[in-house]
Amino acid sequence: MREYLLVMLVAASGSYLFSGLARRLAVRFGALAPVRARDVHTVPIPYLGGAAMLVGILFAFVLAVHMPFLGRHATVRHDALGIFAAAAVICVVGIVDDIIDLPWLAKIAGQVLAAGVAVLNGVRMYWVSLPDQIFALDVPSSMLLTVLYIFVCVNAINLIDGLDGLAAGVVGIGALAMFLYTYLLAYQQQFVVATTASLVTASIAGVCAGFLPHNFSPAKMFMGDSGAMLLGLLLACSTLSLTGQVDASALSPSAGDILPTLLPIVLPIAIMALPLVDMTMAYVRRTWNGNWWFVADKQHLHHRLLRRGYSTVTAVLILYMWTALVAFGVILLGLEWSGLTVLVVVGALALAIMLTALPVRARDKNCAQPAGGTQVR
Repeated sequence: MREYLLVMLVAASGSYLFSGLARRLAVRFGALAPVRARDVHTVPIPYLGGAAMLVGILFAFVLAVHMPFLGRHATVRHDALGIFAAAAVICVVGIVDDIIDLPWLAKIAGQVLAAGVAVLNGVRMYWVSLPDQIFALDVPSSMLLTVLYIFVCVNAINLIDGLDGLAAGVVGIGALAMFLYTYLLAYQQQFVVATTASLVTASIAGVCAGFLPHNFSPAKMFMGDSGAMLLGLLLACSTLSLTGQVDASALSPSAGDILPTLLPIVLPIAIMALPLVDMTMAYVRRTWNGNWWFVADKQHLHHRLLRRGYSTVTAVLILYMWTALVAFGVILLGLEWSGLTVLVVVGALALAIMLTALPVRARDKNCAQPAGGTQVR
């Protein structure tokens, strides 16, 4: 655990310290978020937060491969190199998009290219493991499903990046939940393959924590597409390195204990639940209205909370709460199914519903749309 905590700290430090430099470079090269009709910020805000996050990831990975425990695993060293190469590609694509606003087709091509780099380095889904059966994937199916999965995750995080601190906090919470689970697998059950997922999720949590002081409301800078796509790819790769490469039947202590067996499949969905739900609703809504899926609107989950009268900070904290509830609730139920755990999760769910549905107080209504760095997409 000490090595992972150090990795988190180094990732957070790199992201935090280089965010200032990235902000100055964004101003110099014109990578600024313009003031559009669907936005709340009143002055252009610098992008390129993803560049600082990439530096934090680089520092974390370099440190990890030279540490006594993490560095002794050849798979970790190989996977870290492949994942970082894919991360660098998608971050560069995002930086270019932040500066010159790439056409949507060029952006998709860059996302597919980055996913292809990950696949070629062995980060892909080799099989789908269910409680009673394992479905081995042939090479073409494995590559296609992996690229599609990475593409979906990248765009899900990109779409939810609509309020100050929202995407960084949601991804950080999800990554922390995934880290705790994979650490338990690697430490208690000696699943060495889970070590890669632990390293990547620890690094994600670190860079998100380091970037949040610059991005929380009122934001001094935005992560931009370079950051949102980077986080989506890293999160996808971390879950692929576990879900697509672990025999889930070996996780069950008894033949009838199905929940631990399903957890590696369900958990990636749980930690991405909020972005995936928001993305699915957006695609269905835009298609239903006769628009392309990439045409922006103001009907996302965070927009709906703002229209209820919540302040930007309150809306973000509510979405943090739901992310933590789903991700950690699934882990708790999967690892320890009992009457007490069910009661705890149901109680937390009831509390979350109550907090979300309560009438908005006057002070929230008065500051629902503050000026400054607040971003709404």
